[in-house]
Amino acid sequence: MKLSNQDLGLPGRHIHVACAIIERDGYVLAAQRSAIMSLPLKWEFPGGKIDMGETPQDCLQRELNEELGIRIVIGKPLSLATYSYQSFTVTLYPYVCSIDSGELVLHEHADIKWCKPEKLKILDWAEADGPVICEYLEQLQMY
Repeated sequence: MKLSNQDLGLPGRHIHVACAIIERDGYVLAAQRSAIMSLPLKWEFPGGKIDMGETPQDCLQRELNEELGIRIVIGKPLSLATYSYQSFTVTLYPYVCSIDSGELVLHEHADIKWCKPEKLKILDWAEADGPVICEYLEQLQMY
């Protein structure tokens, strides 16, 4: 039996989103949501909704090409992170990535920043990204 969000006490719809922690030269890419998107002007790891029948990795390639004009090399996955906002629940499928080709062009986001990992928490992140940031930083300290 499959339980609905209401059965689990979760609000509204549940979306599944692949996101990329893109590393380059000791920095990590953060993307700021546009003013017209849900969670306006919050910072996030770029990515998008996983379509039916699509793998998280295929989703990342598609979304990052559409949103930022780049192709990526997908590396290590991090733990799934689920967060319930007031009107929806999101599960993030995070992957550590690097840019393979293309030049960053903003098609949907308001801004992007390359941040040193230890400075990531300074930005006003979408709440769902919080556990992803924490796990990423913990793993960096292990090396």
